[in-house]
Amino acid sequence: MTSEVDLQEVRNAVDQATREVATRFDFKGTGATIELVDHDIELNAPTEDRLRALVQVLEEKLVRRGVSLKGVSYGKIEEASKGAVRQHAELQAGISADRAKRINRSVKELGLKGVTSQAQGDQLRVTGKKRDELQTVITHLKEQDFEIPLQFGNFRD
Repeated sequence: MTSEVDLQEVRNAVDQATREVATRFDFKGTGATIELVDHDIELNAPTEDRLRALVQVLEEKLVRRGVSLKGVSYGKIEEASKGAVRQHAELQAGISADRAKRINRSVKELGLKGVTSQAQGDQLRVTGKKRDELQTVITHLKEQDFEIPLQFGNFRD
């Protein structure tokens, strides 16, 4: 299992949000911008209210493109030049060590025989002999909230 964000879909969402900001009357002439730099989205606006509206536009476009909002971590609102404000939104990729421990504990709490899980870098590998047990683990993990988007891959027949 992995935790990733589709960067192409994020790029498309940022482009759509930029176009909407350029055409909306409440953003005209304000200098509000949204930029994608590597795994970081930078939001600039003249006031905190405009910044919140900018975040709302971005999130709306991300959801429409199928990008989970759990994969976006917002930083603190910072002061910029001329009274403007800025905020960074980091795209989270990979499963951190402490989250992997929480997920491992959750899998072990199920008490399924023959099912093991181990962290491998920024991924988590869950193995088991029976397909039904693995499907039970997937269902259980989807019901939990680990504050990151989870993808399940390499499920063999």
